[in-house]
Amino acid sequence: MEYDSLTQQVLQSDDRAPSLPIPGAKSRRFSEEKNEDLRTWLTKELWEQFRITGPMILVSLLQFALNLISLVFVGHLGELELSSSQIAVTVAVATGLNVMMGSASALETLCGQAYGAKEYYLTGIFLQRAIFVLTIICIPISFIWWYLGPILTAIGQNPEIAERAQEYTRFLIPTLFAYACLQPLVKFMQTQSAVKAMALLSAITLVIHVSLCYFIIYQWGAGFRGAAIATGISQWINFLFLACYLLLSSNFNKTWTGFSSEAFNDIYPFLKIALPSALLICLQSWCFDTFVIVSGLLPNPKLETSTFSVCLNTVALLSMVPNGFSSAVSTRVSNELGAGLPNAAKAAVRLTVSLGLIEGFIVAIILVSVRNIFPYVFISESDVVDRVSSIVPIMAAIVILDCYQTILGGVARGCGWQHIGAYTDFCAFYFIGLPLGLLLTFYFKIGGYGLWIGLISGFFMQAFLLTCILLTLDWQKLAIQAAERVHGARSLFDGLLPTTTVNEAPLLLK
Repeated sequence: MEYDSLTQQVLQSDDRAPSLPIPGAKSRRFSEEKNEDLRTWLTKELWEQFRITGPMILVSLLQFALNLISLVFVGHLGELELSSSQIAVTVAVATGLNVMMGSASALETLCGQAYGAKEYYLTGIFLQRAIFVLTIICIPISFIWWYLGPILTAIGQNPEIAERAQEYTRFLIPTLFAYACLQPLVKFMQTQSAVKAMALLSAITLVIHVSLCYFIIYQWGAGFRGAAIATGISQWINFLFLACYLLLSSNFNKTWTGFSSEAFNDIYPFLKIALPSALLICLQSWCFDTFVIVSGLLPNPKLETSTFSVCLNTVALLSMVPNGFSSAVSTRVSNELGAGLPNAAKAAVRLTVSLGLIEGFIVAIILVSVRNIFPYVFISESDVVDRVSSIVPIMAAIVILDCYQTILGGVARGCGWQHIGAYTDFCAFYFIGLPLGLLLTFYFKIGGYGLWIGLISGFFMQAFLLTCILLTLDWQKLAIQAAERVHGARSLFDGLLPTTTVNEAPLLLK
C-alpha cells in the first residue's frame, strides 16, 4: 500500500523523524509500543493526567472567579450598572473572548504534536504565529464592541442599558487583546505539562485583581467602568507573569528559542485549525445564550430568565473539573500522536473518559441531593428556588453529558479534528436541541421546561455523535496525519533546526 507523498518523504529521507505506523501493516499492541506492563503504564499515565488536570482546574476556577469578582463589585453600584455590565460581558464573551480562547486551542494540536515529535523549535514558532493571528482578529471584533450600543438598541434593548453596555465593552477592549496574547501562551505551556506555575501565577493575579477593582472603582472613582479597566489590567499582568516565566525558566530552553520572522508564514494552515477550534467552543455557547434570550419571551420572563441564569451558572461552575480532564487528554493525545504512539493515545483516551464519567456521576448525585439548598447561593426568591429544584434532575443529566462531551472535545483538539467537533455541535444543538426546545415551548406551550428538554436533547445527540466518531477513529492514520502536520511545517526550517537522533524517536515497528 502506498504512503501519502509527504509521509514517504519523511520516512525515506529524514532520519530525525519518529518512525511512523505503516498503513496496512499490523498494528503493534499497546504494551509493545510502551515496552511496559499495564500496571506500570497505568500508574505513570494517572500521574501524567492528574498533574495536568489539577492545575488546569485551578486555572479555570481562578479565571471564572476573576470575572465574577468584577461583577460583584459592579453589583454594589446599582441595578442599572449590574444589568448593563452583565449584558456587556455576555456579548464580550460570545463575540470575542470565546473566539480567542477557541482559536488558541489550535495550539493544543500543533504544539502538542510538535512537542511529542521532539520538534521543540516548532512549538515556539506556533506560539508566535497564534499571537500574531489572534491580535489581527481582535481588530474587527473591537469595532463591534466600540459600536455595541446601536446594535443592542436595534434588537430592542433598552437605550439606557445599551449605552451603558457599550461604555463597558469599550473599556473591555484591552482585555480582548490581552486574551489574544495570554491564551496562546496558556496552551503553549499546557501542551508541555508546565501547568503548576501557571496555576500559582493565576492565583496571584486574582489577588491583584481584587485590589485593582477596589482601588479603581471606589478610590479612583471610575465607577462601573472601573471593573472593565481592572479586568484588562489584570489580564495583562497575568500575561506578563507567564511571559517572564517563559523567558526565565529553564523548562522552555528547547521550545522557546527567541522571536522569528517565520511566525508570519503559513497563516492559512493555522487558520484551518484555529477557526474550527473557535467554532467548537462558540457554537455551544451561542446556543446557551439563545436559550437565555428566549426564556425572556415567556409569560413570566423574570422567573424563567432567573432560573436559566442560576442553572447555567451552576453547570458552568461544575464544568471546571471536566475542563481540567479535557486539557489533560488533549495534551496526552497530541503528545502521543506526535511521538508516533497511536495505541498509547487511544489508551489515554479510555482512561480519561472513565475518570470523567465517574466524576460526572458523583457530581450529579451530589447535585440532586442538595437540590433544595444550593439555589440559595445564587438567589433568595422562593419561586425561583422551587423552579430550579424541579429542573435539577435534568441538570444532573446535563452535568454527566457535559463532562463526557468536554473530554471528547479535548480528544478532538489533540487529534486535530476540531472541524468534526464543530460539525457535531452544530448538528446536535442547531438541528435538534434549539428547534425542539422552541417547538415544545411555543407550539406545544409547555413553558420553560420545553427549553430544558430541547437543551438536554441536544446534549444527548452530541454525546451519541461523538461516541460514533470515537469508535470509528483510525488511530494509526491519526499518527500519520500528526507526522505530516509536524514535518510539513518543519520542512520550512530545514537547516535551521537542531537534529533529533533516531535513538530519541520511539519505534512502532520492529
